[in-house]
This record gives sequence, C-alpha cells and structure tokens, in this order.
Amino acid sequence: MALYCVKIKMMCKRINIILLLFAWILYSPIIMAQKKEIILPPPSLKGKISLEEAIYKRRSQREFLLSPLTLEQVSQILWAANGVTVKKDKLCYRSAPSAGALYPIEIYALSKDGLFHYLPLEHKLEVIGEKDLREELSISAWNQKFIAQAPLTIVLCGVYQRTTKKYGYRGIRYVHMEAGHIAQNICLQATALDLASVTVGAFDDEQVKDLLSISDQQEPLYIISVGYPE
Repeated sequence: MALYCVKIKMMCKRINIILLLFAWILYSPIIMAQKKEIILPPPSLKGKISLEEAIYKRRSQREFLLSPLTLEQVSQILWAANGVTVKKDKLCYRSAPSAGALYPIEIYALSKDGLFHYLPLEHKLEVIGEKDLREELSISAWNQKFIAQAPLTIVLCGVYQRTTKKYGYRGIRYVHMEAGHIAQNICLQATALDLASVTVGAFDDEQVKDLLSISDQQEPLYIISVGYPE
C-alpha cells in the first residue's frame, strides 16, 4: 500500500511538472509580446505656441544635432501624426482626416534604438527590431545623410486596399492626400516642440520595403526626419 502511494505521488509530481511546462509554452509568447511593446505617455492637448506661430516658423531643416528625443516628444509627434482624438461608439477618429475613416497609413519610426511600428488605437510602439537602421535608410533615400543624423525618422506607408475597396481607383489619390495630412501634422507638431523637420519623397521603394520588412500590401510613401536644429 505504501509503495502504491509513493507511485501515485511521483505520478502527480510528473503531471504537475508537465502542466507547468505546458502553461509556460502557452503563455510565454504573450509575455514576450508584451515586452515588445512600449506604452507611450499620454499626449498633451495644449502647446506652448499657437497654430499660427507653428505655421509661420515651420521650415525644412537638413542638419540635426545628435541629441535623442525624449519618449514624451516621440509620443506627442506620433499622436499628432495619426493618434486617436475622439472615441465615438465603435469608431476611433484620428488627428488627420481620412476618406471614409478607413485609415490606410501605417507609421514606422526609426531611431538609434531600433525600428518601431506605431499602434494608434493603443498609443503604443511595437518593437520590430533593435538595430539602428537610419544609415541604411539614408542610403535607400539616395544617400541623403541627414536621415542618418536625425534622432527620429518616420516612414509613412500606405495600404491602398483599405481605401480602394470603397472608392475604387480614386482611392489611391485619397491615400496620397492622407499621407500629406499626416506629414504636415508631424512638421507642425515638431515646430511646436522647438524641433525641426524635413520631408523626403526621393527614395527607392523596394529598398525601403525590404529595410522595414513590410508586407507587399504596404507601399512607402513619405519619409519625415525630426530632431533638434543644428
């Protein structure tokens, strides 16, 4: 009887170990996924200068200091780009106008800390990689060196199908318009934060796609570099 009880205890112990291993395998990807997201600070809804002053002061800047931006600055810029401004019923309206509220633009951010994908609904950054790709991006943009120098560079990519499924071929134009809205928001917000910016349209599409490791459905449309003016 005693031997039987010992065998039962050993069997239960093995089962517990198996269950623990199974639980670790099941839940560890979730834990790892959480570690790969950065929660951004909430954006400020009141700035130090007026919209009129930001419009007046905005200029393209191609020389930047190497000083990194704070997480608060990055958060503010990305929110201004395409962050959520109003939640109504099941819809989340954003800072830039979008035809049919279909939001076809995906936003990627590059810094010395790596490559990130902006998640506007959660106001988070998804960590894509921890390698500094700014130098490679500058090469993809026909050796425009300031891209490698700027502490933050944002790449806007369009998913045309989100808009063309409703508006047909004309939806392509709407995606391009939206990229322009977002880029202007970024530039004005940068100015309001005493930062400088420059927009870039000259780059090799395929090289940028490969660098960002994005799907075939996404097309890079615009590059915006942001930093402290030199």
